[in-house]
Amino acid sequence: MTSTKPDLFVEALRAQSRRYHSRHPFQVRMNEGRLSRHQIRGWVANRFYYQENIPRKDAAILANCPDREVRRRWVRRIVDHDGTADGGGGIEAWLGLGEAVGLTRAEMLDERHVVPGVRFAVDAYVTFARTRPWVEAVASSLTELFARDLMAERLVALERLYPWVDRDGLAYFRARLAQAPRDAEHALGVVTEHCRSPEEQARAVAALSFKCDVLWGILDAIDRAYPE
Repeated sequence: MTSTKPDLFVEALRAQSRRYHSRHPFQVRMNEGRLSRHQIRGWVANRFYYQENIPRKDAAILANCPDREVRRRWVRRIVDHDGTADGGGGIEAWLGLGEAVGLTRAEMLDERHVVPGVRFAVDAYVTFARTRPWVEAVASSLTELFARDLMAERLVALERLYPWVDRDGLAYFRARLAQAPRDAEHALGVVTEHCRSPEEQARAVAALSFKCDVLWGILDAIDRAYPE
């Protein structure tokens, strides 16, 4: 099989930014300061279901990956989210965000606010990582290529336009400003190294497209559950 030029492959991956949830109407309204406290709390509570499942997704990739060097780097993602001790990691930081917007830890942990569409989308993503070839699962993570800009814009919006949000609760976003580009660089290198044929590259692009659908679907479900 002939291979597609790497630069064209990377361009095709980056082109998926046009389908990224940064363009979702709910996210646009958030960045414009147009969401109510009820809507912000609904978003934080539902997005927590995604956050707490990220280590499970990454563990599935590790379980399927035969490449020791990839595993050595990938395991850092689990540590980033689970932490190495109580009070650390991205999941704990998101719980802090919940408290910053007026939610209790209990109501986030028991998932009482998680709407069916969010649960379905997140569970589908974990299943994808567990059942698809590991390189495709890695490719699906490449929404991180687009995440830093959204994270920075979201952080500015929450700080400036939602003064009732406790600033100490925004630590998750500050940490991801550095973590997301680092993770994206590694994942992009893995995907371009292991996807050489046109068929492999097409599957990688499709995997990233699927992840964009997951993130968009999450916001669709939240938008319906917490209307203006």
